[in-house]
Amino acid sequence: MNLNKVMLAGNLTRDPELKYTPNNTAVCNIGVASNRTWRDKDGQKQEEVTFVDCEAWGKTGEAINEYLTKGRPIFIEGRLKLDQWQDKEGQNRSKLKVVIDNFQFVDSKPEGGQQQHPPRRQPARSQAPPDPDPNNGYETGGMGGVSEDGPPF
Repeated sequence: MNLNKVMLAGNLTRDPELKYTPNNTAVCNIGVASNRTWRDKDGQKQEEVTFVDCEAWGKTGEAINEYLTKGRPIFIEGRLKLDQWQDKEGQNRSKLKVVIDNFQFVDSKPEGGQQQHPPRRQPARSQAPPDPDPNNGYETGGMGGVSEDGPPF
């Protein structure tokens, strides 16, 4: 049996970066920091931060770019993907990242129903590397809980 499923909650470490492939498919890259706290054997509080690079394709990526900014919390469901390449010196390199299938906004509207952060504007279309099948045969969950009326917070 094979299973490749990631659930991750954390805060964006930078503003989303949205690009488009030559086929006009959106791809959004974000960084997420997830904290873990525990007490050691002496009762002292310890903390560990894990930084994870993530990418979202299509409408999911466009929604993340539009509504989230650096510092905002996010809950992600996705899968691991290993990118491999050779650097300028010919050394083999690799990087593990999360491909986002679904996401949820974690913070909510303040009193009065106004968003805490205004939606971001769409950037000018720039080129991203082509990916003929960004979901590798997996179905995605659409816009991650975002309706046409906006985010559910």
